[in-house]
Amino acid sequence: MTTRISPRQFHASDGVEDWRVLFDGAKTYFVTGSFAKGVELIEIIGRLADAANHHPDVDLRYSGVVVSLFTHDVGDISDRDVALAQRISAAAREIGVAADPSRVQTVQVSIDALVIPAVLPFWRAVLGYDTFGDEDVVDPLGRGPWVTFQQMDEPRPQRNRIHIDVSVPRDQAEARIAAALAAGGHIVTDAHAPHWWTLADSEGNEVDVAPWREDSD
Repeated sequence: MTTRISPRQFHASDGVEDWRVLFDGAKTYFVTGSFAKGVELIEIIGRLADAANHHPDVDLRYSGVVVSLFTHDVGDISDRDVALAQRISAAAREIGVAADPSRVQTVQVSIDALVIPAVLPFWRAVLGYDTFGDEDVVDPLGRGPWVTFQQMDEPRPQRNRIHIDVSVPRDQAEARIAAALAAGGHIVTDAHAPHWWTLADSEGNEVDVAPWREDSD
């Protein structure tokens, strides 16, 4: 039986030090240094995934490989993701490939809406996305950012109603915020920290910097 787990439970597990839980699952970045080494790692991941009957998303680039784990039948991360993360990390070490989880992030576009069912279909259609749950549309090829819809109680005409969410590893949040402030941004509110900080550029366009989502248990 597959057991859903919280981000905190995932990170408390042994052998997953290479991984970080973001909005859309557990991720890591393997520094391969060459395309050939990346292909070698992906072939190993493929065998491990087939043996476990649990398949991650893999993004191969010349210098590295991003691996993302998520259990679709529970709509979250699970004990199966822990087990596969452990095996993938061990296999990567065996072929001399190191992980750098500080490199992973997830970008999400958040749209404030008074009637979510009325606007979600438009964005699904115009982006060519699929529906995920009740409040998200996602790229079927996993390339573009997630788009999520947040319920508004009343219009806010003086505030932008679309903003960017950037989910980063918890140990990278402060550095990312400091870099944004040094580049001319400012903190709008830290009332929800450490779950997220709302920042804005010099013209007031907002972005939320968020580590993993709040644990539900």
